[in-house]
Amino acid sequence: MPVKKTAVRFEERAELLDFLLEVSAITAETLDLDRLLDNVAEIIKKVIPYQLFAIMLYNDKRKTLRIKHAIGHREEICKHLNVALGEGITGLAALERQAILVPDVTKHPDYLNALDAVQSELAVPMVARGKLVGVIDIQSTKIGTFTEYDRAILKLIAARVASAIDNARLYRRVDQQNRTFKTLHRVSQEFSSLLDVDALLGKLAEIMRTLISYDSFSLFLVDEEQKVLRRKFTVRYDQRMELDNIPLGKGLTGTAALTRETVRVDDTLADPRYIASHPGIRSEVALPLILKNRVIGVLDLESEKFGHYTDEHVRILQTLAPQIAASVENARLYEEVAIREQKMEKDLQAGRKLQSVLLPSEAPEVKGLEIGIGLRPARQISGDLFDFFEHGEDNVVIAFGDSSGKGAAAALYGALVSGLLRSLAPRRRRPAELLKALNETLLERKVEAQYVTLLVIRWEANTRMLTMANAGAATPLIIRKGKILKPRAEGVPIGLLDTRDYDEVQIQMNPGDVMVLYSDGVSDGTNVDGDEFGVDRISSVMKRSSASTPKQIVDAIFLDLDSFTEGTEQFDDQTLLVLKVT
Repeated sequence: MPVKKTAVRFEERAELLDFLLEVSAITAETLDLDRLLDNVAEIIKKVIPYQLFAIMLYNDKRKTLRIKHAIGHREEICKHLNVALGEGITGLAALERQAILVPDVTKHPDYLNALDAVQSELAVPMVARGKLVGVIDIQSTKIGTFTEYDRAILKLIAARVASAIDNARLYRRVDQQNRTFKTLHRVSQEFSSLLDVDALLGKLAEIMRTLISYDSFSLFLVDEEQKVLRRKFTVRYDQRMELDNIPLGKGLTGTAALTRETVRVDDTLADPRYIASHPGIRSEVALPLILKNRVIGVLDLESEKFGHYTDEHVRILQTLAPQIAASVENARLYEEVAIREQKMEKDLQAGRKLQSVLLPSEAPEVKGLEIGIGLRPARQISGDLFDFFEHGEDNVVIAFGDSSGKGAAAALYGALVSGLLRSLAPRRRRPAELLKALNETLLERKVEAQYVTLLVIRWEANTRMLTMANAGAATPLIIRKGKILKPRAEGVPIGLLDTRDYDEVQIQMNPGDVMVLYSDGVSDGTNVDGDEFGVDRISSVMKRSSASTPKQIVDAIFLDLDSFTEGTEQFDDQTLLVLKVT
């Protein structure tokens, strides 16, 4: 007898091994969770007959088990049943991580009666990588249906399918994340071109449905003055709806706006905050749209299914929320911005006309010099400045500089400096004295983050002597008999620091000498590869065109600069002043 019994056990063990290999193969062939759970149900049915079957998956955040796949259970049980750890036989199996066999459920104190006909139950936990995945639960309408052998078999099956189910759930989450990221990319691409609010929200409703199913989609915008949510857009069954506004703090959407937190309700009929707007709604999620720490609106999804929205749905919505908030706000502000731009355009045109009066459009007649001027603003008005001041019968002071920044602010600051120069220059003979006086005057009315780089030159026609003081401007270039000279004069920009003295440099100029003064918008101009135009290229043009008139030299430098920077946008004002000694 012992020999025969051993042989039988060996034969059963071989069959069991083949079966477990089949279990491993079937569970490994797919990462689709629904298909995998269906396969598991079929596998168990082959070896353990049952009337009711359920695979309950564990939600670590909620600490509950919920039916994911079932056979024989009522639909409402599958939808609504949430079992806490330690609750019922399945909850007890999950808590203790032990298989629990109950021959007669009527005698078990923890049994949860979901169906009166059930007499016996077997619940086996699934654990993967040390973490609870869920519980396999089988039930029968007969007392004592399941045996210890069934418990052992189901434990072996559970041990093998746990990892497969865990991998399938992980794959589903990763797949959902990939879909979310693709949607984010699509949202950022499509929304950037949509500046009409209705068109934007219609596209948003369409895209959202590809990620999260809903029966109603609404978006509210905050009216801060009236303290209400104004319903901007609602779609139900693809039909636009027009409904009332909601006070902040009222209803689920008003609560989300006031608390700045996502509100999710599994059963709207049991929540006193719920305001019925559509018949048949059972679950809802309201997401505040926050931009720069300010709630601008609320995105609201509703479903006719109980507990339809999950933690994963909330994570998706919260991931999309910043892009949605920014896009909606951009579209809402577009009309206001367009109106402001029209007004600004008129103001810039007026500023351009005024600047054309303040900056010399043509070179003045200066004894001993021919002068060429070139001015190309990056915008309608320029922050660069230059001017000429008579200083005695045959002497002239030339100022050439650049106000920090661009556009209107830089132009206004430059106009202030030009006005001060006109009042200060006649009373100061030396360029260094003029720079110091101008710096002190600007600091008396200091403008935060504004300053000017400025080169001041005094030209004495009778002696051809040029005296120069520099406050942070680019060093001018002189070409004499084919050679480039770079007179050094340095100093701190004016309008920044107190008690600042400036040095002077004297240069004896000769007939035929050419001096080029240039703003950094010329030297810093870049090509498509990011290379700068640079001083060397300015020097090369000067060598080629030194015999030309100052205006021709200006045109030659701009022509070479345009050829070099072709395909790029001008980002700074470009100004040239060319002085040629006669």
